[in-house]
Amino acid sequence: MQQHDNLIGGEWQKGNSYSPNLNPSNLGDTIAEYTQGDAAHVDAAVAAATAALPAWSTSGIQMRSDALDKIGNEILARKEELGTLLAREEGKTKAEGIGEATRAGQIFKFFAGECLRLSGEIVPSVRPNIGVEITREPVGVVGLITPWNFPIAIPAWKIAPALAFGNCVVMKPADLVPGSAWALAEIISRSGIPAGVFNLVMGRGSVIGDALVNHPGIHAISFTGSVGVGRRIAVQCATNHKKVQLEMGGKNPQIVLDDADLAQAVELSVQSAFYSTGQRCTAASRLIVTDGIYPKFIEAMKARMAKIKVGDALAQGTDIGPVSSQSQLEQDLSYIEIGKSEGAVLAAGGERLKLDTDGFYMAPALFSESGAGMRINREEIFGPVASVIRVKGYDEALATANDTEFGLSAGIATTSLKYATHFKRHSQAGMVMVNLPTAGVDYHVPFGGRKGSSYGPREQGKYAQEFFTTVKTAYTLA
Repeated sequence: MQQHDNLIGGEWQKGNSYSPNLNPSNLGDTIAEYTQGDAAHVDAAVAAATAALPAWSTSGIQMRSDALDKIGNEILARKEELGTLLAREEGKTKAEGIGEATRAGQIFKFFAGECLRLSGEIVPSVRPNIGVEITREPVGVVGLITPWNFPIAIPAWKIAPALAFGNCVVMKPADLVPGSAWALAEIISRSGIPAGVFNLVMGRGSVIGDALVNHPGIHAISFTGSVGVGRRIAVQCATNHKKVQLEMGGKNPQIVLDDADLAQAVELSVQSAFYSTGQRCTAASRLIVTDGIYPKFIEAMKARMAKIKVGDALAQGTDIGPVSSQSQLEQDLSYIEIGKSEGAVLAAGGERLKLDTDGFYMAPALFSESGAGMRINREEIFGPVASVIRVKGYDEALATANDTEFGLSAGIATTSLKYATHFKRHSQAGMVMVNLPTAGVDYHVPFGGRKGSSYGPREQGKYAQEFFTTVKTAYTLA
């Protein structure tokens, strides 16, 4: 059994023990064993990053660009290998895994360009004979805490801008899926980036994450994960004067109006709610459907769902792989019972599946006759479970869509330019989709939400500089 270690100060270092990385499609398949670090390993990683910061933060932009471009090129060259590993450890299909690896490579190449697009301002002072320069500098040593549902793309869209803008990094990947993060770290270790600039510390979130957030040598924390953990991190960072960026939950609405193209509305609803096993923070779990199209929509959804093939993530023809873990499966199934107890009708799916291999398989579930106040429509399930809420018209649909503590992504299916335009302006979400799935975003534009979904500056695109840099204003007397 292969064993993989932490990367600290340019060296691979063992932790205190090793933990097996299991394939959720086949629990008899152990991918490898990954080391488990502790607070002492975080201390060593922060010390390495701190030592590397003076040189890296003032390094030439061409050197940074070349290194990030090299990382991106290797990821793209190995996208099938990396995508297969991703699918094997996380459970999304091989095609989705390859697509995610491709996106990770594109992200690094985009930020290789951003290294060369750094800019500032020269403005006149209100006082005579004084010049003013406004520039951006790196924040310092940044702690990155990443989730299990996108185990290479989300690390990429945090690591790449952090390095591009001259920061040093200590990263803690999700304990459930260390394989993709370790593979990415190994690629970074051979890119020409100096030792200590990037460090990987694997282990439990309650151990490594807490040590990172509370470490005095960490200047900023970027976190993607659950709402509860994110809120605790926000308080800890505020207490310790750290810059913080949080991407948390979603309870995303997909509106379907009477004038929508039915086939298109059904397909984008299925894609939004169920693909990637519904384990996306941008997944649409609330399908808000107006009276006139409601009966046809329910029947068409049931027919389309009957064609979805649930199976081994690596098998050809699989549409949806397993749920990521036993605990996640139990949570999903518990919400099925909650929905039924609240009076919603389980129109399709929702059962545990027994397939050829022992895995965490579940049939995608669709509830009809659900109410906006039900727990299944208020709480993030994070699985292949969607509820249909019946409304009278657009105004009620919009009000229902906005009636949530979250505000990440929102969609509308309509042929009306009037309603599409109004929804784009009045949806209380950070990202709005018109006749497109709520899940599926580009890497060169900002990602993030409102309300309980996000806190702090946006991720991705040129907007990433808002978090990974700090502004300096310099005055010079002529």
